[in-house]
Amino acid sequence: MKRHNFSLSILMLAASLSASAAELDRTGVAQRLASASTAHPADLRRKNLAHLDLSGMDFRQADLWGADLRGTNFTGSNLSGLNLDLSVMSKINLSGADLSHTSVFGVAIGGANLSYANLSGSRFIANLDRSDLSHANLSHANWGVDMQNQPMGLMRASLNNTNLSHANLSDANLSRALLRFANLQNANLSHSVLFGVDLSGADLSGADLAGADLSASKLEAVNFAHANLAGTIFSGITDKSVLKNLDSSKNSDKAIFK
Repeated sequence: MKRHNFSLSILMLAASLSASAAELDRTGVAQRLASASTAHPADLRRKNLAHLDLSGMDFRQADLWGADLRGTNFTGSNLSGLNLDLSVMSKINLSGADLSHTSVFGVAIGGANLSYANLSGSRFIANLDRSDLSHANLSHANWGVDMQNQPMGLMRASLNNTNLSHANLSDANLSRALLRFANLQNANLSHSVLFGVDLSGADLSGADLAGADLSASKLEAVNFAHANLAGTIFSGITDKSVLKNLDSSKNSDKAIFK
């Protein structure tokens, strides 16, 4: 029931944004940003910015909490360190944008373009199913479940069917995330925390998993062809036959099964 109430509140927020939020164009947004400061950030809180071209702009001194950003173009923009919790972000274009150390909680970003985005050190608990995160930088990102702070029920990062090819996820925490059928070809997952992750059907061919922790993860039909498994932890895996193309992976003899 708690999950249902949370989802309903998100829908109600989206509806209220569409119905009552103020309209702004690119010029209006630029004017607010120009007069903003750290002490007095540009007030874009819960504003309707849907489908605007806001590419190449600096939002570091703006308040975008709860804003309607559906289909908005933020290509190459700087949103570093912002709180984007409860924003409406479906179909958003964040290609090449800087979202380092940004917080995104309780948001649906399905089908978004985050290719080449800087997401290092960010905190995401959001639905990014079918999004493009190819070549994105998620190093040191914390997208894992906080088991001590789940008042709405278990909420996690959902990355099913996402494109994470060539992405940098080194030292990232994605514990208990959903990555079913994700494309992780040639991704850097070295020393990442993937505890309890559902990777069923994912493609990890050519990925660097050196020192990664895959304990208690679901790995049925995962493609490990040519992946680097030096020091990779597979704790809880009793049947290696579920690991597809393990025989063609690199350093499989140095993987840890216990």
